Amino acid sequence: MRLSQFQELMADEFGETHASVLLNDLILVSLGEKTGKAALDGGAEPREVWLAICAAMDVPKERWHGQVKKNKKPN
Repeated sequence: MRLSQFQELMADEFGETHASVLLNDLILVSLGEKTGKAALDGGAEPREVWLAICAAMDVPKERWHGQVKKNKKPN
């Protein structure tokens, strides 16, 4: 997973503002009691951080691969 995909998943699941707060403030025990940002800065894979956040926030497992987006109808 690329960092851009991680950021998109975070925004889709939590909204941009809340995603930023979670990334910077949520302590992830499964990643050595680091925040998601600290884990990413320390070299953790975005997928590993995403899955840790999903688990910590009780995101339903069916959304751990992202939410199903509805296709937009052409204008």
